[in-house]
Amino acid sequence: MKTEEKLGSVKRFGARYGRKPKLKFSKIEAEQRKLHKCPYCSKTAVKRVAVGIWHCRKCNAKFTGKAYAIRSITPKGEPSETIEEQEAIVNEEVQEEEQVSEEA
Repeated sequence: MKTEEKLGSVKRFGARYGRKPKLKFSKIEAEQRKLHKCPYCSKTAVKRVAVGIWHCRKCNAKFTGKAYAIRSITPKGEPSETIEEQEAIVNEEVQEEEQVSEEA
């Protein structure tokens, strides 16, 4: 005897769309909303920010992966800088370019 799968958050669709599409959607949605393991610090603290963009709450790493899961990502080097650090680097580069253009 086969056990019936639970619908979970897809109950919001009610009697619409049919059983199989709702089960597929339920699996995908559950996968994308759960916390994932960070490839940099190995802590289960990664949440999905947008399609393919993931953010670790512990080490503050922001990286890309698949749309609904981060499974096949291979980390290279250190985790990326925070947004503030990236903005500071960009501002420094702009100031250096302005100094070079003033000197010429």
